[in-house]
Amino acid sequence: MTIRNNNKGKYGGHRIILVIVLCLFGLCLVQSKMAPKKKPRTKTNERVYLIHADVLHYDQYGRNPNAQILNGNVAFRHKGAKLTCDSAYFYQESNSFKAFGHVRMLQGDTLSLFSDYAFYDGDNQMAEARNNVVLTHRGTKLYTDSLNYDRLYGIGYFFEGGRMVDKNNVLVSDWGEYDTETREAIFNYDVSLKNKKFLLNTDTLYYDTKTSLAHVVGPSRITSGESVINTTDGFYDTNKEVARLYGRATLTNKGKELTGDSLFYDEKTGVSRGYDNVVYKDSENKNELTCNYFWYNDKAGMALATDSAVMKDYSQKDTLFVHSDTIRMYTYDIETDSVYRTLHCYNRVRAFRTDVQAVCDSLVYNSKDSCMTMYKDPITWNGDRQLLGEVIKVYMKDSTLDRAHVINQALSAELLHDGKHYNQVASREMFAYFDKGELTGTEARGNVMVVFYPVDDKDSTLMGLVYLETDTLRMYMKDRQLQRIWTPKNSGTMYPMTQIPPSRYKLPNFAWFDYIRPVDKHDIFNWRGKKDGTALKTVTRHAAPLQQISGGQVSSVSVTAEDDKKGMPDNN
Repeated sequence: MTIRNNNKGKYGGHRIILVIVLCLFGLCLVQSKMAPKKKPRTKTNERVYLIHADVLHYDQYGRNPNAQILNGNVAFRHKGAKLTCDSAYFYQESNSFKAFGHVRMLQGDTLSLFSDYAFYDGDNQMAEARNNVVLTHRGTKLYTDSLNYDRLYGIGYFFEGGRMVDKNNVLVSDWGEYDTETREAIFNYDVSLKNKKFLLNTDTLYYDTKTSLAHVVGPSRITSGESVINTTDGFYDTNKEVARLYGRATLTNKGKELTGDSLFYDEKTGVSRGYDNVVYKDSENKNELTCNYFWYNDKAGMALATDSAVMKDYSQKDTLFVHSDTIRMYTYDIETDSVYRTLHCYNRVRAFRTDVQAVCDSLVYNSKDSCMTMYKDPITWNGDRQLLGEVIKVYMKDSTLDRAHVINQALSAELLHDGKHYNQVASREMFAYFDKGELTGTEARGNVMVVFYPVDDKDSTLMGLVYLETDTLRMYMKDRQLQRIWTPKNSGTMYPMTQIPPSRYKLPNFAWFDYIRPVDKHDIFNWRGKKDGTALKTVTRHAAPLQQISGGQVSSVSVTAEDDKKGMPDNN
């Protein structure tokens, strides 16, 4: 490399050289600061001392001419450690020895090393122990047949299989190392960690003997009773029985499976938490829950899911998808044969299945009576039929629809095949009955109003409009077709199609909310509320008078629904 100096000044070239030197000096300074501080391996000048031997002799013409041959109660000392054995070859020139039979090294009162054979290099402070090796450090014991112990760094390496035992755990692997300063161990290849309560299998394990904390790296499996954990990156506290799992971990317990990008599990309390892309599966009840945050207490049977929470029920031929801002589950009488659960979905509930869709503000399902109750502007759709009211209760039987009950301001509407006209029924309350999931009949009670279009059986044309008012109306269905209508007493009128008054086409409370209806399983996340002026009107209703005793006299007090509600606990 040639450096040309175009500066005609006297010191131009010297300045360039000075700058280069300063840059190189600065680079070396930065590198020296960034380099990890590590104890340098330098040969010690301290000699290995022979303390005692019953017999000492030389074999100048044998296999070890440079060795002192020692027999009987042999003892050495080197840098604070005492080494004993039955016999030894002592090489003073290389500051090393080979030890045979009942080899024992003691370092202070916290570390001891036993083996059948050992080679010790005093200059490098390295002991190579073989056959029936036992390294004891504080409360930890390491058993192996091949161990190299580096006294300079306080690290023992085994490479032909080893077993480490502490107070509660047994660790086995093909290869590993143990640091006596930090009391941390690293195990590789076919690793197992076992105690009375669990078994951990992995390929790579970092284990802290001070805290009994295990860190697994790579495909790992933890089995504890009926609980099984699979992870590729996780921490497990063997004392507290607490797991912190990363790398798409899975927890399986009693037919239930929890998967998430991050999982936290406490074996003692039974509480688990999942974060991001969480999937909870219950194979026994054939349902699934997905969300980005999940909390579950297995012992109490309580759960919470939020952040894109979706409940999936696949007990039927088609899967039902239910989404809301928050989903909670409670279990009652959990330790008895009468155990039952309640599921609470609240704020912006949207549900989709191919044959049925629904929206409401909140929903409660009780497994005790298999009843699902929808509150605050609930609407359900089935094909071209729409059903709404103040409260809708749906009862299940063997995981299929059995009956439904619409309470207050009930409205049923059906869009006819011409896409313009609607069959309509409005009443105070309404019932629907099903057989194997198929609608077989409906009943409307209280202030019933009906708009109905009879159809010609020959060409399916609309024959006219029937308007009637009654107290009770029953409709019987078969194969989704109306068979007959029954009323005890009614007043009504039939209008030809060309003479229908404009006011008779729709009932006073008629509304068609097709724009709110979920169109597929992805649309359940898109909340669309009712247009202004179409929400159900708030109706104040009076309860039956309650009798109270005041001053020896019986008096009646009228209590409204709003007054009664003040004494109710908050559902949330």
